[in-house]
Amino acid sequence: MVQDARTATTVFEPERQASRVSSRRRWLVGGFAGLGLAAIGAAAYRAFPSFWRQYFRELRRPIAPAPRQPNPARWPDTGLHAAWLGHTTVLLAVDGFWLLTDPIFSKRAGIHLGVTTLGVKRLVEPALPLSRLPVPDLLLLSHAHMDHMDTPTLRRLENRRTTVVLARHTGDLIRAGRYRAVHELGWGEQVRVGPALVRAFPVNHWGARYRTDHHRGYNGYVVEIGRWRVIFGGDTGDTHHFRQLRGTRPYHLAIMPIGAYNPWRRRHCTPEEAWRMTNEAGAERILPVHHQTFVLSREPVMEPIERLLDAAGSQEDRVAARRIGEELHVS
Repeated sequence: MVQDARTATTVFEPERQASRVSSRRRWLVGGFAGLGLAAIGAAAYRAFPSFWRQYFRELRRPIAPAPRQPNPARWPDTGLHAAWLGHTTVLLAVDGFWLLTDPIFSKRAGIHLGVTTLGVKRLVEPALPLSRLPVPDLLLLSHAHMDHMDTPTLRRLENRRTTVVLARHTGDLIRAGRYRAVHELGWGEQVRVGPALVRAFPVNHWGARYRTDHHRGYNGYVVEIGRWRVIFGGDTGDTHHFRQLRGTRPYHLAIMPIGAYNPWRRRHCTPEEAWRMTNEAGAERILPVHHQTFVLSREPVMEPIERLLDAAGSQEDRVAARRIGEELHVS
């Protein structure tokens, strides 16, 4: 069933290189398409020796507990409330409506091979275990990269009370029939989920999960619930598209990525660019994500948040969270 003309496609059944290392790591993030399991190990070692060195270094490294643990059970049913759970996963309650962005609760982000996952290991545990997570009314998925669309997490979140909104040509990656509804959005398209109006807009990134599936979409989102307005930037490099979001009313919050810019600045914005785009969109606060959770790039772990605070200067009180688990409450 398809809802046509600038509205969501409803899915009911799952149907450049900065250097040679940059190109190879982009393939790794996407996955190993077209390889049999027996060939993956040898091919991957030849293609990604630096990844395997990191992988084996991380085997014995423990995952640290989150610095903070939010308590959504105490959040009131009115107002805007948010908690950064790690990476690009943010739990929001807006006038009692629950949203969860790009959920990843797995120990590793990468390609899942049954009993193990080939991918990078978390530095920090999620700020909430899934057992303490409220059932989301809406899952908002920006694109199909494995650190943003984690299929083991999504299977554990399957619920007939939950609606999923995701990018074009990515609905086949989840078991759509186990959710209340699944809506694919292209740029400029929108869908209403309960009290929430969700609109997709273009960002500067790419959507391929594997090496060759370049047809997959990638989105940022604007969510409006009553008087509340939120931007979820997903994953993006520097772009003018946030400037085009600006209207007569401000956004109360912009969830913006600030990490993995070294060496991939073309597709991952710097903290300074994230701050500028937040201001161009007309957002009152920024909740920085995509840092402190996985080692995906070369910059030091704490550099993105330090640079963001420097960019904010005297307005650093507009930075809604600095460590995983911190909360924001606006009434």
